[in-house]
Amino acid sequence: MPLFTLAGLALTALACLCIYAASHHQRLWSAAWPAWPARLAGAGLLVAGWLAFAQDMQRLAATFAFLATLMLAFALLPYIGALFHARRTR
Repeated sequence: MPLFTLAGLALTALACLCIYAASHHQRLWSAAWPAWPARLAGAGLLVAGWLAFAQDMQRLAATFAFLATLMLAFALLPYIGALFHARRTR
């Protein structure tokens, strides 16, 4: 895989993690991250992720890959959090 595509995947996944960790309903950590810094970092990482995708792909393909990564990360993070929470409370 090209380097910028991998960077786009990583940056977009990290952005989703920052945004999810700022939520009060997250289960990955015992307390949510501070809302504004985490959301601002997430927004910056989202922009950087799309720009990284756009370096290796056409804009339409970059947008599709970016949105597919967003959907995957935001769908998986609550389940990962529930798994960690269940293991922590055993």
